[in-house]
Amino acid sequence: MAIFSKGRYSTLKSGGKRKMVIPDGSWVKCKQCGQTLYTERLTDNLQVCWCCGFHMTMPLKERIALLTDKDSFAEENAGLESVDRLGFTDSKSYVARLEENKAKSGMNDAICCGHATLNQIPFSLGVMDFSFMGASMGSVMGEKITRLIEGATQREETAVLITASGGARMQEGILSLMQMAKTSGALARHREKRLGYIVIMTNPTYGGVSASFATLGDVILAEPGAMIGFAGPRVVQETTKSVLPEGFQTAEFLLAHGLIDRVVERKNLRKELAFLLDIFKKKI
Repeated sequence: MAIFSKGRYSTLKSGGKRKMVIPDGSWVKCKQCGQTLYTERLTDNLQVCWCCGFHMTMPLKERIALLTDKDSFAEENAGLESVDRLGFTDSKSYVARLEENKAKSGMNDAICCGHATLNQIPFSLGVMDFSFMGASMGSVMGEKITRLIEGATQREETAVLITASGGARMQEGILSLMQMAKTSGALARHREKRLGYIVIMTNPTYGGVSASFATLGDVILAEPGAMIGFAGPRVVQETTKSVLPEGFQTAEFLLAHGLIDRVVERKNLRKELAFLLDIFKKKI
């Protein structure tokens, strides 16, 4: 018989000082391996799972900080906002969706564009943010990218775009699809000046974005495992009635088939971009 005994249940009250309180958002689960990850450590690890190497979505500010000199990024055209030209309504109005996403993301649209330096080399940078309506391409995105490219052409510097998108913004109809030609035209004029254009594809990059400015780069990089294509694998399989090859539409699959130039881990992106900017500075 035990000398000491204790009650079946703990006598520590829920309101006691020793109770551990875990703040919301302290832990997240990896979408690939299911491992529970400490948020603070995940931030230090550039939003990459240290168990399986899965590259999670990187917040806009962290992405900009990763690829620029400290405090060098200056945003441009931040005041541009989408308008509901078509009076579009599905389960809710387009106006309501815009306001909802502005409040959620703190942005006016799905891309942030500006001017920065990396290793003291000036360049124009656009970063798409999937948290705003799946980074769908609308009129504002097309206008911002066009102005970004035209500014880079005028300053004779390299343009860099970080892509992530579900495709065209259906709430803007044909106005959204027109941005494919608009941005491509600006890039053609940029190329005529023998100026560099670098694309870094992140997960996912689909639809009209992948069918236009995302695949027009002089150099196209992608993060490991990024899904890249026009329509998703399920739609392609149902349409073609065929069995898709393993790894279809992943960055690694597209590298093997010549669509992209390199798959670069996030921890190496800053060094890779600095190397490319230095090359394009010479206007090869």
